[in-house]
Amino acid sequence: VQLQAFGGGLVQAGGSLRLSCATSRRTFSTNVMGWFRQTPGKEREFVAAIDWTGGKTYYADSVKGRFTISRDTAKNTVYLQMNGLKPEDTAVYYCAADRNPYGSIVLLTTALKDWGKGTQVTVSS
Repeated sequence: VQLQAFGGGLVQAGGSLRLSCATSRRTFSTNVMGWFRQTPGKEREFVAAIDWTGGKTYYADSVKGRFTISRDTAKNTVYLQMNGLKPEDTAVYYCAADRNPYGSIVLLTTALKDWGKGTQVTVSS
């Protein structure tokens, strides 16, 4: 499964960025997709997930209320709107898709996944 992530960059604390992840129509229509992030020396951590209908979303506590995951059916694209960014949000962000269709958004962390290339997000204080 091909996943293409875009939208990283440098922003000041309190600012906003939107990440995008495009994939195939088949994956977009049947698979849970989400975002993870990783900083040097740390394990990749879950950020947010959305199901194939767009009706269910799930967030890490650290981003709840600040980040919003959404999807555009016409573009087969999943977005991560990041508001109120903090320096601790600095990381490489990865888009992911559950390899199996009709999975659980709360189990994306442990599911077998396909990954897109990461995009760097840097938040300056």
